[in-house]
Amino acid sequence: MTIRQQLRTVLVFTKLSTRRFFRDRLAQFFGILFPLIFLFVFGSLSKGGGTTTFKIAVINQSDTSFSKTYVQQLEKSKFFQVSKDLSTIPAAKEKMVKSQIDGIVVLPKDFGTTVAGQDYPSGHLQVLYSHSSSGTGETLTTVLDGSLKQLNSKYVTTQDPFTVSGKEVNEKSLSSFDYTFAGLLGFSIIGLGIFGPVNVFPELKKQGILRRLHTTPIKVWQYFLATMFSQALTGIISIAIQFAVAIQVFHLKINGNYPEIFLFTILSIFMILGIGLALGGWAKNERQAAPLSNIIVFPMLFLSGTFFPRFLMPEWLQHVTTFLPLTPVIDGLRLLTTEGKHLIDIGPQLGLIGLWFIVIYAIAFRVFKWE
Repeated sequence: MTIRQQLRTVLVFTKLSTRRFFRDRLAQFFGILFPLIFLFVFGSLSKGGGTTTFKIAVINQSDTSFSKTYVQQLEKSKFFQVSKDLSTIPAAKEKMVKSQIDGIVVLPKDFGTTVAGQDYPSGHLQVLYSHSSSGTGETLTTVLDGSLKQLNSKYVTTQDPFTVSGKEVNEKSLSSFDYTFAGLLGFSIIGLGIFGPVNVFPELKKQGILRRLHTTPIKVWQYFLATMFSQALTGIISIAIQFAVAIQVFHLKINGNYPEIFLFTILSIFMILGIGLALGGWAKNERQAAPLSNIIVFPMLFLSGTFFPRFLMPEWLQHVTTFLPLTPVIDGLRLLTTEGKHLIDIGPQLGLIGLWFIVIYAIAFRVFKWE
């Protein structure tokens, strides 16, 4: 068989494998819809985390006009969500114990009164919070203290000997969603590359399809290559949909080059797919394939920076997880999409992917079984 005939065989099986994907609703769900569900979940969490809002109860024990005005300002503030149905401290404490509010703001009877000898109101505001939410309570106290300092400056002019100012120096810094999005792409790649073959191959063996293919002139490398092309095609479609949704719905900002991003994505799918080919090709049935794939996939999902950054891990664990197959994929995607890096800038990630590619496919060719 000539090279052209062999490549034609690869093309035929690529078409068959791609058609099988689009006819299989379960494969479409896990390949396209399931990653989109994760995208909406994490996107909504990131989008909702822009401004911190405190749920508080305001107990105004003062009859002064100043206290009433101050309560109105709290109700209009974007930092506070005031529960208007709580008028007593015991009732507010009951809500706080159930974690329905973050704290209680108490305005004493003398809050907003004018002391003899001064022509401006004064008072001491008290914040009550539970021991279980002490961090939130301290933050709430700090926010209220800042608002009172602004009021103080209107009545008493002071000169601060020391000041501080902030200046943004990196306009391309990561937002929470930008950082998470690269991990979600890695989640999609590992789903396409591993769970796809692991679910399909044992079923094909059970139906005797692979056994019949073994009687034809097709070689293992041709079957692998056809599967790689098919998974790359469906993977690009799935990830392109995720990009479109992330940009339109969650305002994702891409600083990188799209052709380089998709080329890196294809290389990543090829590499991760080798794990799925090895597991699906070795396993005789689903009972063997499913547990083994979970043992391999879940540690990578949690240790490669898929859902939370690796810099939160102990330093020794960061060094270990650097060499997991999924880590260079997520790190490379993050550098390409958020920091505007090019393929020539991510040599370490490409090197690890190339090394794993050789190791994984050497194992896959060795353990693959037609039946």
